[in-house]
Amino acid sequence: MRLTPGEARRRLGASRVARLATVSASGAPHLVPVTFALDGDVIYTAVDAKPKTTSDLARIRNLRASPRAAVLADRYDEDWTALWWARADGEARIIDDPAAAASPLALLAARYAQYLTAPPPGPVIEIRVTRWSGWSAS
Repeated sequence: MRLTPGEARRRLGASRVARLATVSASGAPHLVPVTFALDGDVIYTAVDAKPKTTSDLARIRNLRASPRAAVLADRYDEDWTALWWARADGEARIIDDPAAAASPLALLAARYAQYLTAPPPGPVIEIRVTRWSGWSAS
């Protein structure tokens, strides 16, 4: 059954991890798992200190070229009556300024204890959600 926007927001917000979808300048899709914090209809995620092959991340390049983004959380279970997914579509911006990133980083640290001792160096991605959608088997 289709989820209401409020229920899609609730389920996505309760998830510990989600997937961030962006589109490259050439139109190629790009999908990565992310940690995130939800504040009303705004999703924050940050480039953290986990090892990466480069600091020139595709998600940042993609969002600078085209701010469209989607965030997806889901639940899979062998009991298919428990399946669901929730998606947030929106417009993103990159927050490079440390002062502007402080509040989103505090939200992330409140959700993930690892960020208390190793705060994400950033930048922060802010996604203003314009559409919530989802589906649940029950």
